Amino acid sequence: MVALYESPPAPIAQSPGRVAVRRALRHGSFWVGGAILVLVILAAVFAPLLTPYDPALQDLAHRFVPPVWTEKGSWDHILGTDNLGRDYLARLLFGARISLLIGFLTVVISGTIGTVLGICAGYWGGWADLVINFVITIRLTMPVVLVALVVVALAGSSLTILICVIGLLLWDRFAIVVRSATQQLARREYITAAAAIGSSTPRILLKELLPNITGPLIVVASIELAHAVLLEASFSFLGLGVQPPLVSWGLMVAEAKSQLFFRPWMLAVPGAALVLMIFAINLLGDALRDVTTPEGKA
Repeated sequence: MVALYESPPAPIAQSPGRVAVRRALRHGSFWVGGAILVLVILAAVFAPLLTPYDPALQDLAHRFVPPVWTEKGSWDHILGTDNLGRDYLARLLFGARISLLIGFLTVVISGTIGTVLGICAGYWGGWADLVINFVITIRLTMPVVLVALVVVALAGSSLTILICVIGLLLWDRFAIVVRSATQQLARREYITAAAAIGSSTPRILLKELLPNITGPLIVVASIELAHAVLLEASFSFLGLGVQPPLVSWGLMVAEAKSQLFFRPWMLAVPGAALVLMIFAINLLGDALRDVTTPEGKA
Protein backbone atom coordinates (compact mmCIF):
# COMPACT_ATOMS: atom_id res chain seq x y z
CA MET A 1 0.00 0.00 0.00
CA VAL A 2 1.47 3.39 -1.06
CA ALA A 3 1.78 5.98 1.67
CA LEU A 4 -0.33 9.05 1.05
CA TYR A 5 2.19 11.42 2.64
CA GLU A 6 5.93 11.30 2.41
CA SER A 7 8.03 12.30 5.38
CA PRO A 8 9.83 15.63 4.91
CA PRO A 9 13.51 15.39 4.02
CA ALA A 10 15.95 15.67 6.87
CA PRO A 11 17.44 19.15 7.25
CA ILE A 12 20.94 19.54 5.91
CA ALA A 13 23.42 20.12 8.72
CA GLN A 14 25.44 23.29 8.35
CA SER A 15 29.04 23.65 9.39
CA PRO A 16 29.76 25.82 12.47
CA GLY A 17 31.65 28.27 10.29
CA ARG A 18 28.72 28.75 7.93
CA VAL A 19 26.34 29.19 10.86
CA ALA A 20 28.65 31.82 12.37
CA VAL A 21 28.84 33.70 9.06
CA ARG A 22 25.04 33.66 8.74
CA ARG A 23 24.67 35.02 12.26
CA ALA A 24 27.27 37.72 11.62
CA LEU A 25 25.54 38.92 8.45
CA ARG A 26 22.31 39.34 10.44
CA HIS A 27 23.95 41.10 13.39
CA GLY A 28 23.70 44.89 13.36
CA SER A 29 26.59 45.41 15.77
CA PHE A 30 28.85 43.37 13.52
CA TRP A 31 28.12 45.63 10.55
CA VAL A 32 28.43 48.91 12.48
CA GLY A 33 31.52 48.01 14.49
CA GLY A 34 33.21 46.28 11.56
CA ALA A 35 32.52 49.16 9.17
CA ILE A 36 33.94 51.78 11.54
CA LEU A 37 37.03 49.70 12.32
CA VAL A 38 37.66 48.96 8.63
CA LEU A 39 37.37 52.67 7.83
CA VAL A 40 39.90 53.52 10.55
CA ILE A 41 42.31 50.86 9.28
CA LEU A 42 41.93 52.01 5.66
CA ALA A 43 42.48 55.64 6.70
CA ALA A 44 45.65 54.63 8.53
CA VAL A 45 46.98 52.50 5.66
CA PHE A 46 46.27 55.09 2.96
CA ALA A 47 47.17 58.13 5.07
CA PRO A 48 49.80 59.44 2.60
CA LEU A 49 47.14 59.46 -0.14
CA LEU A 50 44.53 61.24 2.00
CA THR A 51 46.63 64.25 3.00
CA PRO A 52 49.51 66.09 1.29
CA TYR A 53 51.06 67.16 4.60
CA ASP A 54 53.82 65.60 6.65
CA PRO A 55 52.54 65.08 10.21
CA ALA A 56 55.90 66.24 11.63
CA LEU A 57 56.34 69.27 9.34
CA GLN A 58 56.25 72.50 11.35
CA ASP A 59 54.94 75.79 9.99
CA LEU A 60 55.12 78.43 12.72
CA ALA A 61 53.49 81.00 10.43
CA HIS A 62 50.26 78.95 10.54
CA ARG A 63 49.97 78.04 14.22
CA PHE A 64 46.57 77.30 15.74
CA VAL A 65 44.61 77.48 12.48
CA PRO A 66 41.03 76.53 13.49
CA PRO A 67 39.15 73.69 11.77
CA VAL A 68 37.10 74.33 8.67
CA TRP A 69 33.72 74.33 10.45
CA THR A 70 34.65 77.41 12.50
CA GLU A 71 34.38 81.00 11.34
CA LYS A 72 38.08 81.44 10.60
CA GLY A 73 38.66 77.92 9.35
CA SER A 74 40.42 77.10 6.09
CA TRP A 75 40.07 74.24 3.65
CA ASP A 76 43.86 74.15 3.44
CA HIS A 77 43.81 72.58 6.90
CA ILE A 78 40.48 70.82 7.34
CA LEU A 79 41.03 69.99 11.01
CA GLY A 80 43.27 72.97 11.67
CA THR A 81 46.85 73.02 12.93
CA ASP A 82 48.48 72.63 16.34
CA ASN A 83 50.83 74.88 18.33
CA LEU A 84 53.70 74.15 15.92
CA GLY A 85 51.68 74.61 12.74
CA ARG A 86 51.45 70.88 11.98
CA ASP A 87 48.40 69.78 10.04
CA TYR A 88 45.95 68.14 12.43
CA LEU A 89 44.33 65.85 9.85
CA ALA A 90 47.73 64.47 8.87
CA ARG A 91 48.60 63.86 12.51
CA LEU A 92 45.24 62.18 13.10
CA LEU A 93 45.65 59.83 10.11
CA PHE A 94 49.28 58.93 10.81
CA GLY A 95 48.54 58.69 14.53
CA ALA A 96 46.00 55.98 13.78
CA ARG A 97 48.86 53.90 12.38
CA ILE A 98 50.79 53.96 15.65
CA SER A 99 47.72 53.37 17.82
CA LEU A 100 46.59 50.40 15.70
CA LEU A 101 50.14 49.02 15.45
CA ILE A 102 50.50 49.03 19.22
CA GLY A 103 47.06 47.48 19.66
CA PHE A 104 47.51 44.64 17.17
CA LEU A 105 51.11 43.76 18.11
CA THR A 106 50.14 43.77 21.77
CA VAL A 107 47.30 41.35 21.07
CA VAL A 108 49.67 39.08 19.12
CA ILE A 109 52.19 38.97 21.99
CA SER A 110 49.68 38.60 24.82
CA GLY A 111 47.49 36.20 22.82
CA THR A 112 50.42 33.90 22.04
CA ILE A 113 51.57 33.77 25.67
CA GLY A 114 48.08 33.32 27.10
CA THR A 115 47.01 30.72 24.54
CA VAL A 116 50.09 28.55 25.10
CA LEU A 117 49.73 28.70 28.88
CA GLY A 118 45.97 28.12 28.77
CA ILE A 119 46.22 25.09 26.48
CA CYS A 120 49.00 23.54 28.59
CA ALA A 121 47.02 24.04 31.80
CA GLY A 122 43.73 22.81 30.39
CA TYR A 123 45.01 19.83 28.41
CA TRP A 124 47.54 18.29 30.77
CA GLY A 125 46.10 19.42 34.11
CA GLY A 126 47.81 18.18 37.23
CA TRP A 127 51.02 19.95 38.21
CA ALA A 128 51.07 21.94 34.97
CA ASP A 129 47.65 23.35 35.82
CA LEU A 130 48.73 24.16 39.37
CA VAL A 131 51.90 25.97 38.27
CA ILE A 132 50.18 27.97 35.52
CA ASN A 133 47.29 28.87 37.83
CA PHE A 134 49.84 30.14 40.34
CA VAL A 135 51.47 32.28 37.61
CA ILE A 136 48.05 33.63 36.56
CA THR A 137 47.23 34.49 40.17
CA ILE A 138 50.49 36.38 40.54
CA ARG A 139 49.76 38.28 37.34
CA LEU A 140 46.24 39.17 38.51
CA THR A 141 47.61 40.66 41.73
CA MET A 142 49.76 43.08 39.74
CA PRO A 143 48.04 46.34 38.68
CA VAL A 144 48.65 46.67 34.95
CA VAL A 145 48.87 50.45 34.76
CA LEU A 146 51.15 50.83 37.80
CA VAL A 147 53.56 48.07 36.73
CA ALA A 148 53.68 49.33 33.16
CA LEU A 149 54.35 52.90 34.31
CA VAL A 150 57.23 51.74 36.52
CA VAL A 151 58.80 49.60 33.78
CA VAL A 152 58.44 52.28 31.10
CA ALA A 153 59.81 54.94 33.44
CA LEU A 154 62.87 52.79 34.24
CA ALA A 155 63.53 51.27 30.81
CA GLY A 156 62.64 54.30 28.72
CA SER A 157 59.65 55.28 26.64
CA SER A 158 60.19 53.88 23.16
CA LEU A 159 57.68 52.28 20.83
CA THR A 160 59.30 48.83 21.12
CA ILE A 161 59.42 48.91 24.92
CA LEU A 162 55.83 50.12 25.10
CA ILE A 163 54.58 47.28 22.90
CA CYS A 164 56.55 44.64 24.82
CA VAL A 165 55.46 45.92 28.24
CA ILE A 166 51.77 46.05 27.37
CA GLY A 167 51.93 42.71 25.58
CA LEU A 168 53.58 41.01 28.57
CA LEU A 169 50.93 42.34 30.94
CA LEU A 170 47.68 41.52 29.09
CA TRP A 171 47.96 37.75 28.59
CA ASP A 172 46.03 36.66 31.70
CA ARG A 173 42.55 36.90 30.17
CA PHE A 174 43.66 34.81 27.21
CA ALA A 175 45.08 32.16 29.56
CA ILE A 176 41.95 31.97 31.71
CA VAL A 177 39.53 31.71 28.78
CA VAL A 178 41.66 29.23 26.83
CA ARG A 179 42.23 27.06 29.92
CA SER A 180 38.49 26.84 30.56
CA ALA A 181 37.69 26.09 26.91
CA THR A 182 40.45 23.48 26.70
CA GLN A 183 39.21 21.67 29.80
CA GLN A 184 35.77 21.39 28.21
CA LEU A 185 37.13 20.04 24.93
CA ALA A 186 39.99 17.83 26.14
CA ARG A 187 37.69 14.88 26.95
CA ARG A 188 35.54 15.11 23.84
CA GLU A 189 35.20 12.03 21.63
CA TYR A 190 37.17 13.41 18.67
CA ILE A 191 40.12 14.31 20.93
CA THR A 192 40.08 10.83 22.47
CA ALA A 193 39.77 9.24 19.02
CA ALA A 194 42.71 11.25 17.68
CA ALA A 195 44.86 10.09 20.59
CA ALA A 196 43.68 6.47 20.13
CA ILE A 197 44.78 6.31 16.49
CA GLY A 198 48.25 7.50 17.43
CA SER A 199 48.15 11.21 16.62
CA SER A 200 50.98 13.12 18.26
CA THR A 201 50.24 15.62 21.00
CA PRO A 202 51.28 18.66 18.90
CA ARG A 203 48.96 17.49 16.10
CA ILE A 204 46.06 17.04 18.53
CA LEU A 205 46.61 20.49 20.01
CA LEU A 206 47.10 22.30 16.69
CA LYS A 207 44.70 20.39 14.41
CA GLU A 208 41.92 19.24 16.73
CA LEU A 209 41.87 21.53 19.77
CA LEU A 210 43.04 24.97 18.67
CA PRO A 211 40.55 25.40 15.77
CA ASN A 212 37.67 24.77 18.18
CA ILE A 213 38.63 27.55 20.60
CA THR A 214 39.12 30.27 17.99
CA GLY A 215 35.71 31.78 18.82
CA PRO A 216 36.56 32.65 22.45
CA LEU A 217 40.04 33.72 21.35
CA ILE A 218 38.64 36.24 18.85
CA VAL A 219 36.32 37.71 21.47
CA VAL A 220 39.14 38.10 24.02
CA ALA A 221 41.41 39.57 21.34
CA SER A 222 38.84 42.27 20.53
CA ILE A 223 38.57 43.20 24.22
CA GLU A 224 42.34 43.34 24.68
CA LEU A 225 42.77 45.36 21.48
CA ALA A 226 40.60 48.12 22.93
CA HIS A 227 42.41 47.79 26.27
CA ALA A 228 45.83 48.13 24.63
CA VAL A 229 44.82 51.23 22.65
CA LEU A 230 43.52 52.87 25.84
CA LEU A 231 46.69 51.98 27.74
CA GLU A 232 48.84 53.50 25.01
CA ALA A 233 46.76 56.66 25.12
CA SER A 234 47.08 56.80 28.91
CA PHE A 235 50.88 56.38 28.84
CA SER A 236 51.27 58.94 26.06
CA PHE A 237 49.08 61.36 28.00
CA LEU A 238 51.42 60.97 30.99
CA GLY A 239 54.50 61.46 28.81
CA LEU A 240 55.66 57.83 29.04
CA GLY A 241 54.25 56.54 25.76
CA VAL A 242 54.98 57.39 22.14
CA GLN A 243 57.57 60.15 21.80
CA PRO A 244 57.96 62.73 19.01
CA PRO A 245 58.53 62.73 16.09
CA LEU A 246 56.15 59.76 16.15
CA VAL A 247 52.52 60.63 16.67
CA SER A 248 49.63 58.76 18.25
CA TRP A 249 46.17 59.79 19.33
CA GLY A 250 47.17 59.64 22.99
CA LEU A 251 50.13 61.94 22.31
CA MET A 252 47.83 64.38 20.48
CA VAL A 253 45.56 64.50 23.52
CA ALA A 254 48.56 65.10 25.78
CA GLU A 255 49.86 67.94 23.61
CA ALA A 256 46.41 69.57 23.46
CA LYS A 257 45.57 69.48 27.16
CA SER A 258 46.98 72.98 27.72
CA GLN A 259 44.55 74.33 25.10
CA LEU A 260 41.44 72.82 26.67
CA PHE A 261 39.82 76.18 27.52
CA PHE A 262 41.17 78.13 24.55
CA ARG A 263 40.98 75.70 21.63
CA PRO A 264 38.87 72.75 22.77
CA TRP A 265 38.71 71.28 19.26
CA MET A 266 42.38 70.29 19.59
CA LEU A 267 41.43 67.94 22.41
CA ALA A 268 38.06 66.94 20.96
CA VAL A 269 39.37 65.67 17.60
CA PRO A 270 41.78 62.95 18.85
CA GLY A 271 39.53 62.24 21.83
CA ALA A 272 36.55 61.61 19.55
CA ALA A 273 38.69 59.41 17.31
CA LEU A 274 39.73 57.30 20.33
CA VAL A 275 36.15 57.01 21.57
CA LEU A 276 34.88 56.05 18.12
CA MET A 277 37.51 53.35 17.62
CA ILE A 278 37.01 51.86 21.10
CA PHE A 279 33.25 51.92 20.52
CA ALA A 280 33.68 50.10 17.20
CA ILE A 281 35.98 47.46 18.71
CA ASN A 282 33.56 46.82 21.58
CA LEU A 283 30.61 46.55 19.20
CA LEU A 284 32.52 44.10 17.03
CA GLY A 285 33.57 42.10 20.09
CA ASP A 286 29.97 41.83 21.31
CA ALA A 287 28.87 40.69 17.86
CA LEU A 288 31.63 38.08 17.65
CA ARG A 289 30.65 36.78 21.06
CA ASP A 290 27.07 36.35 19.88
CA VAL A 291 27.90 34.65 16.59
CA THR A 292 30.53 32.25 17.94
CA THR A 293 28.56 30.78 20.85
CA PRO A 294 25.80 28.19 20.54
CA GLU A 295 23.44 30.29 22.62
CA GLY A 296 24.23 33.41 20.61
CA LYS A 297 21.79 35.29 18.47
CA ALA A 298 20.70 33.46 15.33
